Amino acid sequence: MRLSGRLRAALIIGGQGIRARKLRTFLSMISLFLGVLGVVAAQAGQVIAYRSLVANSELTRGVDGTRMIYLPPVDGSSELVMDTIRGRDDAVAALSTSAIIGEPNVRPINEGGGPIDGGGGYGSAMVCDDSGDCVDPNEGKPSGQAIEVRLAALTGDIRRFRPLRLQSGQWIDFGGAPSLSPRLVLNKEAAKAFARYPVPAEMRVRGGIANSTPRIIGVVDDGISAPQVYVRSDELLNWLPTDALSSPDYGSAEILAAPTATEFIEVLKRKFAAIADPRKGDLYVETISAEDMMPGEIQMMRWVFLGVSILVLLIGSAGILNVGLATVGERIEEFALRRAVGTPRMLLAGIVLSETLLTGLLTAVAAIGAGMAGLAAASRLFGHRYPMLANVAFPWQAGVAGVAAGLTAGLLGGLIPAARAARIPIATVMRA
Repeated sequence: MRLSGRLRAALIIGGQGIRARKLRTFLSMISLFLGVLGVVAAQAGQVIAYRSLVANSELTRGVDGTRMIYLPPVDGSSELVMDTIRGRDDAVAALSTSAIIGEPNVRPINEGGGPIDGGGGYGSAMVCDDSGDCVDPNEGKPSGQAIEVRLAALTGDIRRFRPLRLQSGQWIDFGGAPSLSPRLVLNKEAAKAFARYPVPAEMRVRGGIANSTPRIIGVVDDGISAPQVYVRSDELLNWLPTDALSSPDYGSAEILAAPTATEFIEVLKRKFAAIADPRKGDLYVETISAEDMMPGEIQMMRWVFLGVSILVLLIGSAGILNVGLATVGERIEEFALRRAVGTPRMLLAGIVLSETLLTGLLTAVAAIGAGMAGLAAASRLFGHRYPMLANVAFPWQAGVAGVAAGLTAGLLGGLIPAARAARIPIATVMRA
């Protein structure tokens, strides 16, 4: 109780001192404001830089914590995936194959589905059987107006795990009955290809029962440099058998699951074990972690921002220390008189320290408010140009860092003046 009373007295007298010396308090806040604002900006910049660093990984692979499951392309794997994932909202499957959109019976402009720039793709994708005999499916065909894309047939909305950014149009609607005309969402590279080469709206998939007439409904940024399109799996399966989606020529089925989908993964493992082919590998599960993929870059970024924060904090502390020492020098007679009437040394130190701490806290609130306003303005003005600033919220870490920096600067800047005030001898009162 005694300590609580002294603390309350120190805060009250300190607040009165701030109010009595408004100009000096204002000057202290100015010297500290830039330092605390620098800490807030550095912490917010670290969060935004981290977001930018892992953004491409989130687009192409998935957000941290997502369970990524690969299934080797064996007979029956596609049907197994579709049957196991049906009705679940904690996992999404992407069954991939290749498609050619444009004129029939011609070589596509980008054979192999490579990037459209540079005059071609990866070259024709060879089709090989189990004995190792390979053939070129485009052999003997003339070049024509057709584009080869990688086709991702989705069982549900993949954006929960991969935050694809919609650029135009709309995303796939997974509600309602499947359309006989597959609705496609292009990535940016595929959109560039179709803008450059106006090709007929006819899509053929190897193994399909007939060519379909697709409809393009939107464009997304998925971080992939090759043409890729997304479609509802049930709309695509109107035109080809399920096993065509797990062709060994175009990769394996990929499933993205929530961290809590342990039971689903165990069921999938048991089912796959019944059809597994040892020659083609086993089911593989990986937990996505950006820090595991880029540990050096992320650690270096953190050290840089930490160094900047410490530097600007020391500058702000030096400013408030200078003002605090000058204030104690002007109030020597006041402190000596308080000592003469029985004020403990610790209470005198607490009065000075409470003034610097309150000044630091007020400055931190002002700096955090300025940081929030600045980030909102940057997001509004430059969000369309820089995706990492689009719809970015002020990180709570920056607010906590700002309060901590203000209090730390107040503590560092007030310790020496507080110790000096506590050592003032009672005899100094005789000078008054």
